[in-house]
Amino acid sequence: MEDRSDVYRTVDVPAEGEYYEKRSKFLAFLEPVHSLEEVKERVEFYQKKYYDARHCCYAYMLGPERKDFRANDNGEPSGTAGKPILGQINSNELTDVLIVVIRYFGGIKLGTSGLIVAYKMAAADAIEHAEIVEKTVDEEVTFFFEYPFMNSVMRIVKEENPAIVAQGYDNDCSMTLRIRKNMMPRLKARLEKVDTLRFEE
Repeated sequence: MEDRSDVYRTVDVPAEGEYYEKRSKFLAFLEPVHSLEEVKERVEFYQKKYYDARHCCYAYMLGPERKDFRANDNGEPSGTAGKPILGQINSNELTDVLIVVIRYFGGIKLGTSGLIVAYKMAAADAIEHAEIVEKTVDEEVTFFFEYPFMNSVMRIVKEENPAIVAQGYDNDCSMTLRIRKNMMPRLKARLEKVDTLRFEE
Protein backbone atom coordinates (compact mmCIF):
# COMPACT_ATOMS: atom_id res chain seq x y z
CA MET A 1 0.00 0.00 0.00
CA GLU A 2 1.23 3.48 -0.85
CA ASP A 3 2.66 5.48 2.07
CA ARG A 4 0.57 8.66 2.24
CA SER A 5 2.14 10.12 5.36
CA ASP A 6 3.69 12.87 3.21
CA VAL A 7 0.42 13.88 1.48
CA TYR A 8 -1.71 16.77 2.72
CA ARG A 9 -4.97 18.44 1.65
CA THR A 10 -5.26 22.17 1.01
CA VAL A 11 -6.69 24.73 -1.41
CA ASP A 12 -4.97 26.86 -4.07
CA VAL A 13 -7.76 29.36 -4.64
CA PRO A 14 -10.13 31.13 -2.21
CA ALA A 15 -13.75 30.04 -1.77
CA GLU A 16 -16.80 31.54 -0.11
CA GLY A 17 -19.82 30.29 1.79
CA GLU A 18 -22.77 31.70 3.72
CA TYR A 19 -25.38 30.79 6.27
CA TYR A 20 -28.47 32.57 7.58
CA GLU A 21 -30.09 32.01 10.94
CA LYS A 22 -32.83 34.14 12.58
CA ARG A 23 -31.89 37.18 10.50
CA SER A 24 -28.19 36.86 11.39
CA LYS A 25 -26.00 36.60 8.32
CA PHE A 26 -22.75 34.60 8.36
CA LEU A 27 -20.29 35.09 5.49
CA ALA A 28 -17.45 32.59 5.30
CA PHE A 29 -14.17 33.05 3.42
CA LEU A 30 -11.68 30.23 2.91
CA GLU A 31 -8.18 31.23 1.81
CA PRO A 32 -4.87 29.47 1.17
CA VAL A 33 -2.20 30.75 3.61
CA HIS A 34 1.39 29.72 4.27
CA SER A 35 2.54 31.82 7.24
CA LEU A 36 1.33 33.57 10.36
CA GLU A 37 2.07 36.93 8.67
CA GLU A 38 -0.29 35.99 5.85
CA VAL A 39 -2.98 34.96 8.35
CA LYS A 40 -2.72 38.32 10.18
CA GLU A 41 -2.77 40.23 6.90
CA ARG A 42 -5.90 38.46 5.61
CA VAL A 43 -7.77 38.75 8.94
CA GLU A 44 -7.02 42.50 9.00
CA PHE A 45 -8.24 42.77 5.40
CA TYR A 46 -11.62 41.24 6.34
CA GLN A 47 -11.89 43.28 9.54
CA LYS A 48 -11.46 46.46 7.50
CA LYS A 49 -13.66 45.37 4.62
CA TYR A 50 -16.53 44.33 6.92
CA TYR A 51 -15.90 46.99 9.57
CA ASP A 52 -19.67 47.31 10.13
CA ALA A 53 -20.11 43.63 11.04
CA ARG A 54 -20.60 42.56 14.66
CA HIS A 55 -17.96 39.80 14.64
CA CYS A 56 -15.01 38.65 12.53
CA CYS A 57 -14.16 35.15 13.78
CA TYR A 58 -11.58 32.83 12.28
CA ALA A 59 -9.49 29.69 12.52
CA TYR A 60 -6.38 28.58 10.67
CA MET A 61 -4.18 25.53 10.27
CA LEU A 62 -0.60 25.67 8.97
CA GLY A 63 2.01 23.15 7.90
CA PRO A 64 1.85 19.58 6.55
CA GLU A 65 2.06 18.20 10.11
CA ARG A 66 -1.04 20.26 11.00
CA LYS A 67 0.40 21.28 14.38
CA ASP A 68 0.21 25.07 14.02
CA PHE A 69 -3.39 26.22 14.44
CA ARG A 70 -5.55 28.72 16.28
CA ALA A 71 -9.22 29.58 16.70
CA ASN A 72 -10.50 33.08 17.53
CA ASP A 73 -14.02 33.89 18.78
CA ASN A 74 -13.68 37.68 18.35
CA GLY A 75 -16.13 38.55 21.11
CA GLU A 76 -18.58 35.67 20.64
CA PRO A 77 -19.05 33.43 23.73
CA SER A 78 -15.96 31.27 24.23
CA GLY A 79 -15.84 28.21 21.99
CA THR A 80 -18.91 29.12 19.91
CA ALA A 81 -17.18 30.49 16.78
CA GLY A 82 -13.48 29.79 16.25
CA LYS A 83 -13.72 26.22 17.54
CA PRO A 84 -16.51 25.07 15.19
CA ILE A 85 -14.67 26.74 12.27
CA LEU A 86 -11.49 24.88 13.22
CA GLY A 87 -13.57 21.71 13.60
CA GLN A 88 -14.53 21.95 9.93
CA ILE A 89 -10.89 22.45 8.88
CA ASN A 90 -10.03 19.35 10.92
CA SER A 91 -12.84 17.12 9.73
CA ASN A 92 -11.85 17.87 6.13
CA GLU A 93 -8.17 17.29 7.03
CA LEU A 94 -7.13 20.62 5.52
CA THR A 95 -4.00 22.61 6.21
CA ASP A 96 -2.39 25.85 5.01
CA VAL A 97 -5.87 27.39 5.15
CA LEU A 98 -7.61 30.24 6.93
CA ILE A 99 -11.39 30.47 7.31
CA VAL A 100 -12.85 33.82 8.34
CA VAL A 101 -16.55 34.05 9.21
CA ILE A 102 -18.15 37.49 9.35
CA ARG A 103 -21.37 37.81 11.34
CA TYR A 104 -23.98 40.48 10.84
CA PHE A 105 -26.25 40.36 13.90
CA GLY A 106 -29.94 40.13 13.01
CA GLY A 107 -31.34 41.27 16.35
CA ILE A 108 -32.30 37.83 17.64
CA LYS A 109 -29.87 36.00 19.93
CA LEU A 110 -29.01 32.49 18.78
CA GLY A 111 -27.72 31.08 22.07
CA THR A 112 -24.50 29.11 22.33
CA SER A 113 -25.73 26.01 20.51
CA GLY A 114 -27.24 28.15 17.73
CA LEU A 115 -23.95 30.02 17.31
CA ILE A 116 -21.92 26.80 17.16
CA VAL A 117 -24.18 25.42 14.43
CA ALA A 118 -24.15 28.69 12.45
CA TYR A 119 -20.35 29.10 12.43
CA LYS A 120 -19.91 25.42 11.63
CA MET A 121 -22.39 25.55 8.73
CA ALA A 122 -20.91 28.74 7.29
CA ALA A 123 -17.38 27.25 7.36
CA ALA A 124 -18.68 23.96 5.90
CA ASP A 125 -20.36 25.86 3.05
CA ALA A 126 -17.10 27.62 2.16
CA ILE A 127 -15.26 24.27 2.15
CA GLU A 128 -17.98 22.78 -0.03
CA HIS A 129 -17.42 25.51 -2.60
CA ALA A 130 -13.64 25.02 -2.51
CA GLU A 131 -11.56 22.91 -4.81
CA ILE A 132 -9.52 20.75 -2.47
CA VAL A 133 -6.12 19.66 -3.79
CA GLU A 134 -3.66 17.09 -2.53
CA LYS A 135 -0.01 18.06 -2.24
CA THR A 136 3.06 16.17 -1.17
CA VAL A 137 5.65 17.20 1.38
CA ASP A 138 8.77 17.55 -0.74
CA GLU A 139 12.43 17.61 0.22
CA GLU A 140 15.49 18.83 -1.64
CA VAL A 141 18.98 17.38 -1.87
CA THR A 142 22.09 19.00 -3.37
CA PHE A 143 25.15 17.00 -4.39
CA PHE A 144 28.39 17.24 -6.39
CA PHE A 145 30.09 14.74 -8.70
CA GLU A 146 32.68 14.55 -11.46
CA TYR A 147 31.53 14.94 -15.07
CA PRO A 148 32.33 11.38 -16.25
CA PHE A 149 29.59 10.13 -13.88
CA MET A 150 26.89 12.32 -15.40
CA ASN A 151 25.26 9.36 -17.19
CA SER A 152 24.99 7.35 -13.97
CA VAL A 153 23.38 10.31 -12.20
CA MET A 154 20.98 11.05 -15.07
CA ARG A 155 19.87 7.41 -15.22
CA ILE A 156 18.86 7.57 -11.54
CA VAL A 157 17.11 10.90 -12.13
CA LYS A 158 15.19 9.42 -15.06
CA GLU A 159 14.10 6.35 -13.09
CA GLU A 160 13.24 8.05 -9.79
CA ASN A 161 11.74 11.11 -11.50
CA PRO A 162 12.57 13.91 -9.04
CA ALA A 163 12.24 17.56 -10.13
CA ILE A 164 15.58 19.10 -11.12
CA VAL A 165 15.68 22.40 -9.21
CA ALA A 166 19.19 23.50 -10.25
CA GLN A 167 22.27 22.15 -11.97
CA GLY A 168 25.76 23.49 -12.61
CA TYR A 169 28.79 22.32 -14.57
CA ASP A 170 31.95 23.93 -13.19
CA ASN A 171 35.05 21.90 -12.23
CA ASP A 172 32.60 19.70 -10.39
CA CYS A 173 29.06 19.10 -11.54
CA SER A 174 26.33 20.00 -9.05
CA MET A 175 22.64 19.25 -8.94
CA THR A 176 19.69 19.99 -6.66
CA LEU A 177 16.72 17.63 -6.82
CA ARG A 178 13.28 17.80 -5.23
CA ILE A 179 11.19 14.73 -4.50
CA ARG A 180 8.42 13.49 -2.19
CA LYS A 181 9.64 13.06 1.37
CA ASN A 182 9.00 9.33 1.54
CA MET A 183 10.87 8.76 -1.75
CA MET A 184 13.98 10.70 -0.67
CA PRO A 185 15.70 7.83 1.23
CA ARG A 186 15.64 5.60 -1.86
CA LEU A 187 16.87 8.41 -4.12
CA LYS A 188 19.74 9.20 -1.74
CA ALA A 189 20.67 5.52 -1.36
CA ARG A 190 20.95 5.15 -5.15
CA LEU A 191 22.97 8.34 -5.54
CA GLU A 192 25.37 7.27 -2.78
CA LYS A 193 26.48 4.38 -5.01
CA VAL A 194 27.74 6.76 -7.73
CA ASP A 195 31.55 7.16 -7.59
CA THR A 196 32.89 10.61 -6.55
CA LEU A 197 29.39 11.81 -5.59
CA ARG A 198 29.14 13.73 -2.34
CA PHE A 199 26.16 15.45 -0.73
CA GLU A 200 26.16 19.08 0.33
CA GLU A 201 26.62 19.33 4.09
